[in-house]
Amino acid sequence: MPDRLTTIHEPHRGAATPSQTRPVAVIDIGSASIRMAIGEIVSDGSIRLLESLSQDVDLGHDTYTRGRIGQKTTEGCVLVLRSYRQLLQEYGITKAEQVRIVATSAVREATNRMSFLDRIYVATGMEIEAIDQAEVNRITYLGVQPMIETHPTLTDAQSIVTEVGGGSTKVLLVQSGNVIYSNTYQLGSQRLRESLDGAPRGSLVELMRSEVRRTMDRVRSDVPWEAPAEVVALGGDIRFAAHRLFPHWSRDELACLKVDEIVALCDEILGLSVDDIVRRFQVSYPDASVLGPALLCYVELARTFDRKQLYVGNVNLRDGLLREMATEEVWSDDLAHQITRSALDLGRKYQFDLPHAQHVADLSRQLFDQLTDDHQLDPRFSILLHTAALLHEIGGFVSSRSLHKHSMYLIQQSDLFGLTRTDMLLVALVARYHRGATPKPTHLGYSKLDRDQRIAVTKLAALLRVATALDASRSGHISEFTCQRNDGKLVIAIPGVDDLSIEQLALDRNGLLFQQIFGMSVLLRQAEQDGSNH
Repeated sequence: MPDRLTTIHEPHRGAATPSQTRPVAVIDIGSASIRMAIGEIVSDGSIRLLESLSQDVDLGHDTYTRGRIGQKTTEGCVLVLRSYRQLLQEYGITKAEQVRIVATSAVREATNRMSFLDRIYVATGMEIEAIDQAEVNRITYLGVQPMIETHPTLTDAQSIVTEVGGGSTKVLLVQSGNVIYSNTYQLGSQRLRESLDGAPRGSLVELMRSEVRRTMDRVRSDVPWEAPAEVVALGGDIRFAAHRLFPHWSRDELACLKVDEIVALCDEILGLSVDDIVRRFQVSYPDASVLGPALLCYVELARTFDRKQLYVGNVNLRDGLLREMATEEVWSDDLAHQITRSALDLGRKYQFDLPHAQHVADLSRQLFDQLTDDHQLDPRFSILLHTAALLHEIGGFVSSRSLHKHSMYLIQQSDLFGLTRTDMLLVALVARYHRGATPKPTHLGYSKLDRDQRIAVTKLAALLRVATALDASRSGHISEFTCQRNDGKLVIAIPGVDDLSIEQLALDRNGLLFQQIFGMSVLLRQAEQDGSNH
């Protein structure tokens, strides 16, 4: 756990010329501190950590007690970020693409979040992303994934990855590289401490246990786990315990801790005052105030899943951010796979037509790829379109009447690993507009979007309407096609199908949105197997 200002230098692993590396940095604005990691990305994509810093700024106290970030705390953040900016300049990190700054629950939940972010930008020139919990879960998994995939005990087992933060606790269920479940619970060490402020000291610990166990009962019920499920714990507080119990623990390895040993340390800390914790363990006051509650959460979670031991990973949110910057691909193939797997699970929950959904999703992807010059959308929108196509009919679980509106509602009320709440809204709207009325500014959800997002939703919905028309017969007989532009029309040449009347009728009925947004009507045409037209 960091003290007031901690700097960690790691030795270079071999020489590298400037042309082989590029310096980058990530900054994480959390509940109790602002942390920065500076690294070099080597030409092979590996990351060399150069320096890590952490400085206490107690944002969580403001947000979790008053609901807003006070001016004094805001100016404290300004001072820290100015000092970080100066260090970044010394490392030659001066461009926006070289640094990513994120804030989690303490900033995201503050009622004056926007004014706080504006003040930081005016004072430092730094733009901060207040990322939602889904994004935090995805990035966290990105950091811990290599350790899980290479550990012999965890490779094929179900692993419950958890991190107790100041404001919330993340829980992910992972198996064979797939995230089976992810959720965030409003149980955090600092939030827990602040919520019980003023309680009699003699009953404080039991009140904490009661609150933690109540949340853990929910976790046990929510997570679709199968015994035995290993627990992988992340976070500064459990790393403190690991270093305390294993002084020579290596950063590159998972530590295995006995729960009984953590219980003994937790009980010792909970029996001390904050002043005593600071003196005995040489930690800062903000860290000392949350150390006991955090360890209590880890202990109760391990007990919830009947574990007598848990693994501790020396990775954090910043590791995931650095890894993402190294790959230069936020929407990787692996993430697309995770999103698709989650979408299929959601579709099965609502008893969707799996063959039709998968076929429409494949047709949508082909349309997206062949019409890139027309829609000019970032490749990540292909994933959103594919997801919307998979889920466009789940509203039928509620009723076939207004199916598209029910689909939108169910998608919005769901979580898919890897997609933020904004992403989920876009997916929901694309599914909503796969039929029925065209998008209108007064429509719920659509009115919240900015212009670029509205245009993207309209383009994707238009593509989805064409894709659903191509499988109007639900026979799946159209599996490939070639798009051509001819005299103001989009001609879709389809080989091996003699009768296209059903599909053309569906397009005539549902293709107006495509014509409105792309300026082309859609015509189907038979083609030879080699793709040449009749």
